[in-house]
This record gives sequence, C-alpha cells and structure tokens, in this order.
Amino acid sequence: MSVQSRPETAAVTHAEARFPRDFVWGMATASYQIEGAVAEDGRTDSIWDTFSRVPGAILGGDTGEVACDHYHRMPADVGLLADLGATSYRFSVAWPRVRPDAGPVNAAGLAFYDRLVDELLSRGIAPWLTLYHWDLPQVLEDAGGWTNRDTAHRFVDYATAVYDVLGDRVPTWTTLNEPFCSSLLGYAAGHHAPGRQEGAAGLVAAHHLLLAHGLATEALRARGDDVRFGLSLNLTVPDPSDPTDPVDVDAARRIDALHNRLFLDPVFRGAYPADLLEDTADLQWQGRPWHDVVRDGDLATISTPIDVLGVNYYHGNEVSGHPRTDVVGIGADHPDRVALSPFVGSEHVTFPSRGLPVTDMGWEIQPDGLHRLLRRLHDDYPHLPIYLTETGAAFADSPGDDGEVHDPDRIAFLDAYLRAVHRAVEEGVDVRGFFQWSFCDNFEWAFGYAKRFGLVYVDYETQQRIPKSSAHWYAALSRTGTLPAVDGSAH
Repeated sequence: MSVQSRPETAAVTHAEARFPRDFVWGMATASYQIEGAVAEDGRTDSIWDTFSRVPGAILGGDTGEVACDHYHRMPADVGLLADLGATSYRFSVAWPRVRPDAGPVNAAGLAFYDRLVDELLSRGIAPWLTLYHWDLPQVLEDAGGWTNRDTAHRFVDYATAVYDVLGDRVPTWTTLNEPFCSSLLGYAAGHHAPGRQEGAAGLVAAHHLLLAHGLATEALRARGDDVRFGLSLNLTVPDPSDPTDPVDVDAARRIDALHNRLFLDPVFRGAYPADLLEDTADLQWQGRPWHDVVRDGDLATISTPIDVLGVNYYHGNEVSGHPRTDVVGIGADHPDRVALSPFVGSEHVTFPSRGLPVTDMGWEIQPDGLHRLLRRLHDDYPHLPIYLTETGAAFADSPGDDGEVHDPDRIAFLDAYLRAVHRAVEEGVDVRGFFQWSFCDNFEWAFGYAKRFGLVYVDYETQQRIPKSSAHWYAALSRTGTLPAVDGSAH
C-alpha cells in the first residue's frame, strides 16, 4: 500500500469475531521495566540505570531500581499470568545480568531466567524470549554503544550464552525489540537512553543493531535446534495530511522510510531504501557519509532468513511537510526534557492532529491503521507468520471505592484493535498471535511510573497486584478465542 493514499476509515464490525483455535493470546513485559534488583546477584549498570540518574531525563525522577520487584516476585507473577489465561509470555533478558559489564557469563543472572522459563512451562505458558529490549551494558556505551561496530559482536557473545542455557525450552526467540527506539530515539533524539543527540549516530546505531540481529540469528541457528527466530519492529502508518499536496505526500514518504523501511527493507530485501539514502546523504558520521559504516557482506547478514515477524503497533499519524501547530504527541517528548526529532534529515515534518480520541500518552486511537499495516506487510513483503508482539493503551487507572480497577476505555481499545486484526486474518494475512502490552503497570521509560499500560494494576508503594477489568475481559477472550458482539459505534 502506498503511503500516498489513505482510504476512508472502514466501519468496525461489532458482530461476534472468532479467532483460529491455535491463535496465541499473550502478554508482554521487558526486563528493566519490571524486574528491579538492579544491583543484585552480579547485575551491573545498563544505559537505563545511567540515564535515569540524569536530572530531567525521566519524568518525576523515577528509576527502575525497584520497578515491580518482579525479580523477587516472579513465581507469583507467573501464577497470575496463568490465572489470566495467557498462553504465551513475552519477556526480555537483561544483558547486564547475564554478562555484567559485558564480561564473563554470570551464572546467578542466568539462573533467574532458567527458573522463569521452568515456572512458565509448569503453568502451561509458552515462553517467548526477547534478547534485547534496550538495556545495553553501560560499559559498552562507554566504548561507543551501538555506534561502535564491536557492540554487534558482543551481542552475539551474550545471545549465545543465553541460548546455551535456555535454547532447549524456549520455542521462539526475538533478537531485538523496536530498533527504531533504541537507535533513533536513543542516539538522535535523546529521548531514550543513552540520551545522545547526534543526528547521524541514530542511523549508524540502527545499522549496527540490524547487524547484531543478523549475526545472532546466524549464530543461534547454527546450533541446530528446532527454534523460531525473528525480531519485533514498531511500525507506523503515515498518512499525508493532504493527499493532493506533494509536500505532504513527500513528508509521509520520509516518515515511512525512517520509521518502517529503514528496518523492513534490509531484513527482507537486503538493501536500504534508495530514497532514505538520498534523504540522509548529507548526514556525516566521523567525517564521512553515515552509510560508509555499511561494509561488504553486512546486508547479506542482516537479511539472514527469519521465521516470524513481530509487529508492535500503537498508532499511525497524519503527516505534513508544512509547519503546523495543531500537532498530536508521538511519544518523543515530555515536560522535563527537550528532545530532538528522531527523524534525521526530515526534522521539518509535523504531525497534525486528526481529532481522534487519544490515550493517556496522547497517541491517537487508530485501529484502521493496524489493519492497513497488516495488509501492507502481506502485500509488499515475504509472507511470514506475523505476531502482534505489542499493542495496548495507557490510561489513568486507579482503584475505585470497591477496591477494583475499572478500565472500560482499555477494553474498548483492545476490542477495536483486535477486530482490525481479525479482519486482516479473514482476508488471508497470516497473523497468529497477539501480545497485550503490558501484563502489568511498569516503568514506562522516559515517562517513569506516570503512564499505566498494564492489564494488572501495580501499587508501587506496596507492590500489590490488582487485575483490572480489562484483565478479566482478556482472560475470557483467551479462553474462548471469541470477541463477543458489541453494540455501539466504531471505536
């Protein structure tokens, strides 16, 4: 689907919707966001530990030092996952636990994940492991981080150490989660750790992250076990504000190149998009064009075949190439810190509001974009099993007078997005699972504990867990595989 065309939003079907019997109903988390115990059992600092100490970097001065205390409460959390009907659990491993300071393997750190996998399997929950959800060891950042090619090779050392212990029990492995965020938000915009604002560094980091993905996929597949490998990309749907205005159409093309095709095309086509290279031709890294970091053979490695594609989708955006003031949040700013645009070479692009309902993040609620994205992946790229490895919504949840947490807005959000998925499945798109972000409220990166995405409410003072009404709704859905008929207008 061309980003230059925007069909009218399709009416959402509110009839009963049945998913395939083997459809995966999962929940997702990430290590730094829930584990806490940042200095226990040999774990050393990650870039997020360091970034959290920077004044103004994290809303409210929050850190992941305790988070949800999952490191100590893991068995009970897994029991709650089972009670809520999860058939799969997507978690990430903390690199600084497994190889502290990127050094020798730490048996105590690996033992935690060994116990976690066994606990999941004992409860009938399939583990889905993510190797990198942004917690790079600080010692590697001190050596250049993802702008240093050597970091890709250190990632392989780490990945093989994890695989050698867990590869016999974990059926699906994700190398990277959202490399857009860990490269462009971290190295160009400064919104995420390590907080660098160096323009071309974001593209250099993106290349080395993709190289790490390819190298690790090759290394792990060579071990010969019957395991699926993939990565999770956060993708968007950029619509030109005026489809008849060449300036707006070009702006949408630029965002599509930097947000989507920068990652999709090397992985599936073995090349960076020609228009992206043209848009960023003037960006220099260490006195040379940024693209000079790409060496012979890199793109062949990056395009090593994968088995599954993880798609993370929260919202699309209207896009304009003109200055606009009626803009909507894209998650790259908060009141305490000035972040730059992550869209290097296209910093002039703006994101006008369409007047749609928004979540507590200020993100527009746009299920139609999810349907269009899934169709585009089906139409434009090799057919692989697709899993929605993240989607969900932040709302300002709190317990009511009855002690329960009622979140009808989240239920409506999930119903609308899942109906978009169901529509794609009925049209032949091979979507096989859905992971709700997130299992529980947690440390939401630069927004600290101010935003709640969880199906389970967490009282951070007491660490009490309270399943929200959406958790019970999702549990019923996972057990029946059926969205009940709903009256009312489209979400």
